[in-house]
Amino acid sequence: MNYYFHCKRQYYLFGNRLNLEDNSEEVKIGKAIHEERSNQNNTELAIENIRLDKLTAEYLTEIKKSDADVEASRWQLIYYLKVLKEKGVIRKGKLEFVEKNKKNKKTMIVELNEQLEEELEKNIEKIENLLSENTVPPVSNKPGCKKCAYYEYCYI
Repeated sequence: MNYYFHCKRQYYLFGNRLNLEDNSEEVKIGKAIHEERSNQNNTELAIENIRLDKLTAEYLTEIKKSDADVEASRWQLIYYLKVLKEKGVIRKGKLEFVEKNKKNKKTMIVELNEQLEEELEKNIEKIENLLSENTVPPVSNKPGCKKCAYYEYCYI
């Protein structure tokens, strides 16, 4: 879900099993942050094909390296909240950003509601349609492309 909002091209490639993340320094840093936080609190939980960072009586908390793409992180959290709801677990969502980037937000609270669920269903449909296409979406040319695991694929 995160990749879809971050970059359609990255999502398409990853969703069609072209994984270049194992070579990315940025991805390694993000994984190290998750491992460090998980080892401190021993809270990571796997449900179906997702890994939840922390689940408490009130919140599902997702930990992000930076606040560079809040919208992508927000929709990932909304998706996770929906998966939990389908399992009978109702929680609020919390995004925690370990490093500040360009925005002042360090923590964001999200509550799943009917409107978000409807938007999520539309987004899931768009995602499924994108994955079934026969052509790779164009390069987005965003500032963050230089740090992307797919940079060499897109530009070199």
